[in-house]
Amino acid sequence: MLQWVKIEDLVIDPGYQRPIVGKGRRNVDRIASSFAWSCFAPVVVSPVQGGKFAIIDGQHRTTAAALVGLETIPCQVVIATRDQQAAAFKAINGMTTPISRMSLHAAALIAGEFTAKQVTDVCSKANVELLRYPVRTDKQAPGQTMAVAAITSCLKRYGAATLITALRCVTQTSNNKAGVLTAHVIKALCATLHPVPYWREGGLALIDAFESIDLQEIQKVSTVDAASKQISKPQAMSSRIRDELRRRLPQRTAA
Repeated sequence: MLQWVKIEDLVIDPGYQRPIVGKGRRNVDRIASSFAWSCFAPVVVSPVQGGKFAIIDGQHRTTAAALVGLETIPCQVVIATRDQQAAAFKAINGMTTPISRMSLHAAALIAGEFTAKQVTDVCSKANVELLRYPVRTDKQAPGQTMAVAAITSCLKRYGAATLITALRCVTQTSNNKAGVLTAHVIKALCATLHPVPYWREGGLALIDAFESIDLQEIQKVSTVDAASKQISKPQAMSSRIRDELRRRLPQRTAA
């Protein structure tokens, strides 16, 4: 049944519940800082001795609700033994379908979130299409990408100008093929271009240089480089791209 329950009557069973520390504490603070009933699902609880209710699912939501000063919260009350409570906790928290970053971005865009709008604007200017659900590489069209997280990260780290230029090195060159716009490629291009204004602001000269740089091949061989040198794949790719650009755009590179 559904009913409003006083927060003071809710308890935690430490046998199967996790303590709220680290990431869990940050999650509670996040919920509390932007508390909204439209985002608050009923907490799943079960009656226990002493007129109390053990929380099966919703410990973070309950704690956040207490932080914002609420005294009661909506609960889904189920009759269950302690073993059944633990099994329900495992089922609810261990079998949840994960939501892709692409779907979260689409929702954030509809919600009007600033960063989501920025990402969409950058992609539009670079002729990049953000996919809304996973698509096999060989089924993607040129200019499509699933790398929403990488694009968002690079936008925050390097800024819109560098990111747009990096993306155009793919979409405006012969590299614009299915599956090229991966997270590794995007990160490697941004890391390569950002520290060197001469390359980053090269305009048509930069685009011409990438006409003869095979990013697909660099991505393949960099797997071996990364393993042998014990560095990340984007770092290995960035090293090879820098070597290629030094040959094709050597003027003022050192400066």
